Parts: sequence; structure tokens; C-alpha cells
Amino acid sequence: MSELLKGREMEKELRQKMEEAVWVARSLFERNRTTGSSANLSFLHNQSMYITAGGSCFGTLTEENFAVMDMEGRPLGDKKPSKEWPLHLGIYRKKPRTGAVLHTHGTHAVLWSFVPVRDETDCIPACTPYLKMKLGRVCMVPYEQPGSQALFDAFEKRVMSGDGYLLKRHGAVVPGADIMDAFYCLEELEENARIAWELWRAGEGSEAYWMHAD
Repeated sequence: MSELLKGREMEKELRQKMEEAVWVARSLFERNRTTGSSANLSFLHNQSMYITAGGSCFGTLTEENFAVMDMEGRPLGDKKPSKEWPLHLGIYRKKPRTGAVLHTHGTHAVLWSFVPVRDETDCIPACTPYLKMKLGRVCMVPYEQPGSQALFDAFEKRVMSGDGYLLKRHGAVVPGADIMDAFYCLEELEENARIAWELWRAGEGSEAYWMHAD
């Protein structure tokens, strides 16, 4: 393949990834999975990380709202990345099959993070079979100030303990093979958190119940 043709194929691939990322962001925003400028997402392309710029809103996201970084965390353009870019880069470095990462502050994921759990490496009950089928185990990460080095350190210690992550009092972090895969996994995490929360509120949150939830 000539360098020109290869370049065109890479450009086409990047455009498709951008279009999917923008669609996912809009879908999450329009369905109240996130609000304001609180969420961030990223994907890999040509050995670089494309991540939403700081202050970006999922509801108005465009292809112009992405910052680019190398795999050492160095910026490759003039856009400032989301302050939580180390969460994304930490997953890419330790889980090389990951192609995209989503971080949102979904209401039910945050609510569930307040509920005491028996196993912090598997903190959301698989109320439907699809959580385990799509994503796997969700690991709880203890609360630290958003965007702080303490949060990044706590996350790094637990990144290999789960397939997805629930930051206490903060929100979900979900990797995927690509942006659509991460989106599907995030949907299952949020839906299972919603069902678990409703069951817990209804008085079904006993030790015996959760022992048999899987």
C-alpha cells in the first residue's frame, strides 16, 4: 500500500472514530447520563490518545473538542485535555487491548457508590446477566478529589482488579475495545446500578439477597 493510500485510510478511520465518539457523547447527554461538562471520553488512533478537551460538554461535542496526546502523556496540539486524562492513559498502558475509555457521572452509578458492599472488586451486583456478559467485574475506587494525583494513584492501584470501575461519590470509568464497545458496557453498568439501587431502596438489600444476585 502506498503512503498516500495508507494516509487516506488512516484519515477515514479517524473520521469514523470521531463520528462515533460524538454520537455516543450526544446520546449520553440527551438521556441524562451526564450533565454540564462533567464527563470525558477518549479513544486511541495511530498510537495517540484523542481525549475530550477540558470544559467540553457532551451535549455540544464536535470533532474540534478533542485534544491529542502521546502515550507518555505529552500534548500533541494546542488543545488542553480533560484534567482526568491520567485515568484514561492508566488503562491504556496496563490494558493494551483497550481502544476507548468513557467516564461519566451517571446518577445511579453515583448513588450506588454510597451503598456499603461486601466485595470492592465486584461492587455492582449483576442484576441482569448482561453486566457480566458485556463488561465483567466492576471495581470500587475510594473517594479522592476529582482531578487530583491522589485519585490517579488510587485508580492505578486498582486498575487490574476490575473490568470497569466505580469511583466513589464520583462516577463510572469504563474501557472498551472501541468507543461503541465502551458505550455498550457503560450502559450495562448504569442499568445494573439503577436496578440494584431500586432493589436496595425497596428493602431487598440484605446480605442473603446479594449473595444470590449473581
